[in-house]
Amino acid sequence: MRIDCQHVWSYISAYIDSEVAAELRAEIDRHLETCEICAAVLDSTRNVVVLIADDRVFELPAGFTQRLHDRLARELELAGP
Repeated sequence: MRIDCQHVWSYISAYIDSEVAAELRAEIDRHLETCEICAAVLDSTRNVVVLIADDRVFELPAGFTQRLHDRLARELELAGP
């Protein structure tokens, strides 16, 4: 079985949780050895999991919420219907 980036992305959570079959895990491992994008997605996803599991509270910089909302509104406008 040969997998591509979309396959890796669809299994990334199960891969991190070690919930994929051994054969699929081996295919994902082979893909990750040569695909920098998927390796970065894996690393980023692991970082998000670690951050979410962290129960510390972080103070957001002043104006962050407004900047985030403004940016999201611009992105949604660009994306269109």
